Amino acid sequence: MKNTLLACLLAICALHLSLSAYADDEHTDLILVEAEAFDDVGGWVVDQQFMDQMGSPYMLAHGLGVPVPNSKTEVQVSSPGKYRVWVRTRDWVAPWKAPGAPGKFQLLVDGQPLSTTFGTEGAQWHWQDGGIVQLSAKVELQLHDLTGFEGRCDAILLAADLNSTPPDGGKELAVLRGKLLGWDNQPKDGGEYDLVVVGGGFAGSCAAITAARMGLTVALIQDRPVLGGNGSSEVRVWPEGFTNHAPYPRIGDVVEEFQPYSKLKDHPNPKGYKAFNDQRKLDLVESEPNITLLLEYRVNAAEAKNDAVQSVVAQHTRSGRRVRLTGRWFLDSTGDGVLGALVGANYEYTEEGHMGTTNLWDFGETNETEHELKCLCEDFEEQLSLNFTAATQPQPFPRCSWAVDLSDVDFPGRHREKTFNLTGTKQLGTWFWESGFNKDPIADGEWIRDLNLRAMYGAWDVLKNIDGKFPNHRLKWAAFIGGKRESRRLMGDVVVTAEDFRDGTEFEDAAVPCTWHIDIHSPHPDYFEQGDEDAFFSTFTRGKEYQYEGPYWAPYRCLYSRNIDNLFMAGRDISVSHDGLGAVRVMRTCGMMGEIVGMAASVCKTRDCTPRDVYKNHLAELQTLMRKGAGKPHPSNSDQEAN
Repeated sequence: MKNTLLACLLAICALHLSLSAYADDEHTDLILVEAEAFDDVGGWVVDQQFMDQMGSPYMLAHGLGVPVPNSKTEVQVSSPGKYRVWVRTRDWVAPWKAPGAPGKFQLLVDGQPLSTTFGTEGAQWHWQDGGIVQLSAKVELQLHDLTGFEGRCDAILLAADLNSTPPDGGKELAVLRGKLLGWDNQPKDGGEYDLVVVGGGFAGSCAAITAARMGLTVALIQDRPVLGGNGSSEVRVWPEGFTNHAPYPRIGDVVEEFQPYSKLKDHPNPKGYKAFNDQRKLDLVESEPNITLLLEYRVNAAEAKNDAVQSVVAQHTRSGRRVRLTGRWFLDSTGDGVLGALVGANYEYTEEGHMGTTNLWDFGETNETEHELKCLCEDFEEQLSLNFTAATQPQPFPRCSWAVDLSDVDFPGRHREKTFNLTGTKQLGTWFWESGFNKDPIADGEWIRDLNLRAMYGAWDVLKNIDGKFPNHRLKWAAFIGGKRESRRLMGDVVVTAEDFRDGTEFEDAAVPCTWHIDIHSPHPDYFEQGDEDAFFSTFTRGKEYQYEGPYWAPYRCLYSRNIDNLFMAGRDISVSHDGLGAVRVMRTCGMMGEIVGMAASVCKTRDCTPRDVYKNHLAELQTLMRKGAGKPHPSNSDQEAN
């Protein structure tokens, strides 16, 4: 029965029904084609990060300045004839009034490009008019990227009413989309579980593994095709945090199975693909018969009753098909507190002056980008292991008038000798290329990511075309998925603060060993004022007041909601203050939170109780499990090096 549900769901999701309009009386003259549901995505990538704000994922031409291969699909047309073509897109640099519209692309209908070039207008998502075409009973559509510079397409609408105009957004578009694609139908039954885990980063994955090993049935829902979140090959944030400390030296065993620190040390380049070993993570989760894994599903609806979560609805990020999963206990390990917000959990959020988001990037003396290898090679992992083909000729890069103008800026990695402990080119594309300090990390997430990309392209333009450096180099890789540090924090019975770390506050329910310093990021004063919303370099807190004697054991009571009776949390959305978050947010520490939640959930099942009852009545049982651990024992990691 292992993952039988998932196999069935994915088979349903592959149906072409998801591509075209349902035949209802009101909308028989409309055909809606979701770009992310194309049969062949080609070199485009599915970007689901902002679907809660947009109503849908979209396709992104993330080619690092090299046009990506076409995405293709076929559409059945029940009533052939003339149709007006609408493409939902935007000029992604227009919010900054930047010239050039870099995200240009064409729509090919049966191999012929429409006369309109898309992605050239409008700061907001909208329907761009593509004119009128004659459609036969079967039509091939292709998205043809023209630049490789982040062109984006949400959907294509074919309208038999040549004078109609579709709604650009909001509830009206959501209603239309729901009717045409069947998203307003009841979700399929996804089954019932002891523990439903929403979010497959370090915290969620380690929680799922731990709970499954203790006999619970677990659903693990992750909205990307890989596990690990910030610590996956898609984002490549270096996992930090010490594991396996007395008096509970087995806490961290599962983290070490998921991402062994000894293996991390074998990779001197922290942005290299192989260091993050997505396959190891996936194999570990899939080896647990009690886990049903739903990759590429995003939870965007939930039901609660009497202060308890009843179920969640997860939507497949390509087909749009929805499934409802019910459970006895739930874990929000989304980082953004997504499930908590959906069910009314108490949360706090630092509106201004919070930590930002990083999109890491890398470059090298190579003929190809990692993206090209990934989309053109059937077995791209084997190709990537070759570390690319060294370039022997110049690799040109176009001028980027639309990027951040850094021509007169001594940015890290240009002339600046050293930033923090990094020198030379190691300063490029690393953690302190960070933005969004005074923007909403959820509502403004696309803006934040795009500012990071504009800064990257601006820096590379200067280095290549003004300074004349790196003639044989090209951008090899850049994360289009943002590495977030802070957003919602769900409130529990205890809110851990930086003062608790400094004062060494002891809790009887000590559960999670924290070893990272109180690390809060803010705009770098050499470049930006603190309130500058366009800041994209950061600094971090340092000094004696941001250090503490570790490990510091955070309490179990910050891992469950204070007002939703069956909701756990693990990861950077746990119950801490803004400054307290600085010490707990690193991934290996978050993974240990997941281990504790998995153990506590097993006590909940054994005792038929709430997470709060575990603390009030069964704390000794949880501590017994903490001493036993849930993974394979191995040596202490006390030789880790912080960076």
